This record gives sequence, C-alpha cells and structure tokens, in this order.
Amino acid sequence: MSPKPFSIAIVGGGISGLTLAIGLLRRNIPVTIYEAAAHFGEIGAGVAFGPNAALAMKNISPAISAAFDKCSTANQSAAKANSWFTIRVGDERKADANGFVRPGKKVGDALYDVEFNTDRSGGGVYRAHFLDELVKAIPDGVAQFGKKLKDMKTVDDGSGDVTLVFEDGTEARHDAVIGCDGIKATTRRWLLGEDDPAAKAVFSGKYAYRGLIPSEEATAMLGEEVAGNSSFFFGYHGHLLTFPIEQGKTMNVVAFSSCKEWKHNQWVIRTSKEDMVADFAKWGSHVQKIVHAMQKPDIWALFYHLPCHTYYKGRVCLLGDAAHASTPHQGAGAGACIEDSLFMSELLKEVENKEDIERAFKAFDEVRRPRTQQIVKTSEDAGRLYEFELEGDDLDKIEANQTQRQRWIWDIDLDAGIAQAKDIYHKTGA
Repeated sequence: MSPKPFSIAIVGGGISGLTLAIGLLRRNIPVTIYEAAAHFGEIGAGVAFGPNAALAMKNISPAISAAFDKCSTANQSAAKANSWFTIRVGDERKADANGFVRPGKKVGDALYDVEFNTDRSGGGVYRAHFLDELVKAIPDGVAQFGKKLKDMKTVDDGSGDVTLVFEDGTEARHDAVIGCDGIKATTRRWLLGEDDPAAKAVFSGKYAYRGLIPSEEATAMLGEEVAGNSSFFFGYHGHLLTFPIEQGKTMNVVAFSSCKEWKHNQWVIRTSKEDMVADFAKWGSHVQKIVHAMQKPDIWALFYHLPCHTYYKGRVCLLGDAAHASTPHQGAGAGACIEDSLFMSELLKEVENKEDIERAFKAFDEVRRPRTQQIVKTSEDAGRLYEFELEGDDLDKIEANQTQRQRWIWDIDLDAGIAQAKDIYHKTGA
C-alpha cells in the first residue's frame, strides 16, 4: 500500500506522540515527530492503564501491545488478579474509640476491592521503561530532537498548510499538525488563544509525593499482601496509593495531600522529609511506614485543564494531555491518551487527500471531546471522594460510589466509537 499523499507533524514525543506515530505509520501515513528535548524521555514513575487502554493499544498496533505486555505488572497475588485496587482507610482519625473504621475492620485493613470485568484487565508500568519500548517501534529519521515549539502559522497561500516555528530558529511546513505536547502545550495556547480561560492548566487543590520502594523492603514493612498488590489508603483531605511495577520488583507510591492554592512558579518543588512526614502525622502505621520509606521528598502540584470549546482549528488538532490533561485519581488520563491515538489513527486512515484532514479532526473532536472532558471532571470528583470530601467519611456511600464509578471508562465499546467517528467523517463530506 502506497503512503498517503499528506504529511502529519506530531508535536511532542511522549506516550501520546509515540503511540500516535506508531498508529499512523502502520496505516501508511507519513509523520514527523518534533520533540523539544535532546532525546525521548518521560518524567514521573509509575503509570496505570485500565482495560480500555490495554485494548486500545492492541488495536493501534501489535508493537504497542507487546511493549505494554513486556513492561506491565499486575497484582502479584492470584486472588487479586481482577482487582484494580484494594480499599483501606489509612487515617487514624476515622477510627472509633476501639480503633475500628467498620465492624471488625481497623485502620489499614482491607475493606473492599474495586474490580475489573473478568474479560478485561490493565496494569501498571514504569513510564521510562514503557517509553523505551515504544521508541523501538519508531523508524530512524521519523523524530527530530531539540525542536521546542515557539509558534505556528497557517500558510497564506491558500493551501491550508501549517508552518511550525521552533525556538532554535528553524521552521517546518506540514499538511497538518497534531499537538501532543502535554499539559503545558504550546499548541493548545495557539489553538485556543492566550486569553481563553481554558488555554492554561489550573491548580486542582491537590499535590502529591511520589516514590519507589524496593519490593523486598516494602514486604518487610507491610507484608506480602499489601506490598505486592495495589492498595488505596483513604483519609481526611489526603490519600495514598501503591501498586507494583517492574514485574513486582518495585512498589510505586503516590501520597496525596491538599492546599487551597499553589504559590510556587514551579510545579515540582523540593521539600524536607520532615514536612512530608508531617503531612501524614495523624495517619496509621501502614501509611507512616510507607511515607518514612520514601526517599525523595519532592512535591508534585496537580493541575488539570478546564473544558475547552474545541480540540481543533483548521488543520491543527490537540490530542492527549494537550487536549484534556487530568488529575490522576481514576488512573484514566494516560488511557484516554491511548484511546485518542487509536481514534485519530483510524480516522486519518480514511482520509485520501489533505483537504479532508480537517473533516477527520472535526469527527475526532465531536466524538472524543465529550468523553475525555468527562474523564477530567470525574477524576477531580474521585480525588475528593477518596479524601472524604464528596460523600463525607461515610464508607458505605463511598463504596457504593467507587465500585461503579469507572465502569463507563473501562467498558467502552471502542469499535462502536470508531464507527461513529468514521460515520461523522463520511457524512460531513457527503
């Protein structure tokens, strides 16, 4: 099959950009990735993917699915194979005078599990390792590095082409541009306009400490059940989660806390071990042990995007975190990016000439924007649920809410969604 007669520029070489590039190349669509850094790389530690994301990977390309299978780690206990997270209370202030948070259940005890459907599952990966595997599927010459986007211009010769202007003074012209440049996306600010309230991310009121603990150490502290399987610890205005990565060799930890406003210019700041421990001073022994074992007391402020009115303008479209950056509370943000890559790959496969690319972007926007913006909204709600701010500290209400709230995310009918998007594309051109 001959290549499509148009070229796509992908701005950003993170997980979104790479999965999109792999999907487009597999469908014979010429692409160039423009990455600001000197090489591919991911910040952060572990990232979780739900069953919807795992299925989307498979449908984009076997190469992505193979990368995920190589890097992903499920719960280590067979009895927890279908569990997303085991839910526990971590905050001593929830306990009654006898130390119970529920009849027969104390702080740190397992209360209930949030389970996947039996025919679908997900897993956690170490971001850098997953990216390394994805890079292997990118042919030489596809990526250009040191290309930090400064501006874009629609070419005024009537072609509708787009010129990318980079900080190093160079320019590149393409038939279309897809912005995969993340939560601080230059492409988003260009597309929406600097004055649009949704152009820049806003602070969520939550921040997180992230850490990695060797599994041997975690097992000695917490026991095999907690160390080897994913767990949530809920509390007042904070929560902590753990899950295994690196084939069970490491326990990934994210500990969340709250503040009303973020007063720092940087989103990641260094703090002291004492301040980190103080944030969880009134929590139980499980959380205390975990927090004391975390080595790097960095604080990561959690920002997200307000809903915007469109994901595209002309032949420029936003995808992944550039379109809908989310808080991490449902473990669904990265999965939504993978879904985006699948939908965009399938839509652009339908396009026969560059003049029709905008119709594909319109169909993408119409189908993907409602779902992904809802994921952002419900993720923020989920963070408040875990921290006794949505349903209070009523564990029965929290359980009823949590055990059902993510079904619509995990159980998406990808084939039906793609068929809908293609139908919109073809009807628009009829």
